[in-house]
Amino acid sequence: MIYRYSDAVIIVFCKAPIAGQVKTRLMPQLSADQAAQVHRELTIRVLSMLSAAKLCPIQLWCSPDTTDPFFTECAEQYELSLHQQLGDDLGERMHNAISVSLVQSNRVLLIGCDCPSLTVDDVNSALYQLQHDRDVVFSPAEDGGYVMVGMKKAQASLFMNMTWGHQNVLSTSYERAEKAELNLIETRKHWDVDTFKDLQRYREL
Repeated sequence: MIYRYSDAVIIVFCKAPIAGQVKTRLMPQLSADQAAQVHRELTIRVLSMLSAAKLCPIQLWCSPDTTDPFFTECAEQYELSLHQQLGDDLGERMHNAISVSLVQSNRVLLIGCDCPSLTVDDVNSALYQLQHDRDVVFSPAEDGGYVMVGMKKAQASLFMNMTWGHQNVLSTSYERAEKAELNLIETRKHWDVDTFKDLQRYREL
């Protein structure tokens, strides 16, 4: 496989599509099985997009482990490798994945699997910025978090002892980056599918 950025890697974080454990905020408008199917659909969408773009190698970091049949299907369908998320909370798992990936790569982007507004151009732009003297790149989310983060060196301060899932995640991350004297840039703002209203917005695309 020939990639545009052979020295980079994209990490996609994904939970196993187990009914009742993913996309629970889509219920009760959807059943647990329907919510899990939305999770599958969104994951396939982003993996298909990234695979077709051939920007750089793709790693699918799985939770709770890599044994779910859905992950096997993804590895068979797309050019990617499977990895297990490790850590007690989201920040620790993200930092671990980035640290491991940077052992063999010069740059890494980490994204979730439920952001339908993220495009190939967004990912390409982030990789390009990291190639040109940017330490960290964030893609802000409308809810105050972020849907993508990239870096050239592991930055534990951006992930450890963070309270996740609230509207100040991005601003707190920026404060930490500034304190660490990191040269950062942000892409355009995005949205992900968390609520039934988000799902309706996605269906209208």
